[in-house]
Amino acid sequence: MANPTTRVLAVLELLQAHGQLGGAELAERLGVDRRTIRRYITLLEDMGVPIMTEQGRYGGYRLVAGFKLPPMMFTDEETLAISLGLLAAHQLGLTEAAPAIASAQAKLERVMPANLKSRMRGVSDTTRVILPRGAPSLDNRALETLTKATESMRTVGLIYHSPQQGPIARRIDPYGLVFQRGRWYVAGLCHLRGAMRSFRLDRISNVQLQCDTFTRPANFDAADFLSDSLSSWSQPYEVSLILHTDLPTANAVFGFQALCASPLEQVEGGLLINTQTDSFEWLASWLAQLPFRFTILKPTALKDALRERANDLLASCRHSVSDAS
Repeated sequence: MANPTTRVLAVLELLQAHGQLGGAELAERLGVDRRTIRRYITLLEDMGVPIMTEQGRYGGYRLVAGFKLPPMMFTDEETLAISLGLLAAHQLGLTEAAPAIASAQAKLERVMPANLKSRMRGVSDTTRVILPRGAPSLDNRALETLTKATESMRTVGLIYHSPQQGPIARRIDPYGLVFQRGRWYVAGLCHLRGAMRSFRLDRISNVQLQCDTFTRPANFDAADFLSDSLSSWSQPYEVSLILHTDLPTANAVFGFQALCASPLEQVEGGLLINTQTDSFEWLASWLAQLPFRFTILKPTALKDALRERANDLLASCRHSVSDAS
């Protein structure tokens, strides 16, 4: 610990986190003797922090029930982490949570020292976290409700708007939530299908908590399940193309946009990639964003889709506001 003040605050944080701790354990954690711990407890009481002292073998120190004090000390690294977290929260589709995010930042600033408060505001003013944007949500409270259901392990009822079948009433046991590529997903047991499924939140409406409860499978990882689900979707079209670039540049692009997990093979003129897709239109749009040239080896349908995409882009250039005036 750096100084006595930091140690005193550490005692307070330990009591808030653990409820009750003995003097010997506190002394061991802070690297001081028990007499020093008693002095720190006295200092906290002088500051108005209500602390109960229980004697005996199982005694110790604990805060009076109901007493809560927000954290007052943060390191530079913690301040940066909090600031970036709040910035990212604005980008995660948390429409209903926007006032809560602003309120949380205001509360943190009120209890921070001036130098950390200045740093937090500086990060907010000069840093931007831009995450991929998905489709607009049908139910702004879906994420909040599903988060509560996942934590309390309660079944939910909802309407899932399938592109193929239209709105369908579902009951699911939500095991976990994942944010990936600009979209929120919920993974869990679908009562209608009697099997595990993942659902996009931008296709969900009218989410309602039910009385029924469930038990989440041990060691269930929603991100792993979603990754397996996405990779198992039908991708019937084989694609082969050459990227006219080097491996570091290609890895940098794929690390941000994540086309696929297909290996890149070094060939004459660039990198050969063999992959699959279920949508030539989507892949053509993705290829149009690459910062380097490429050659499509197969199939012809992908070349046609890319040609159509190029024509659309050229058409957009022909009719500008300046041309019309």
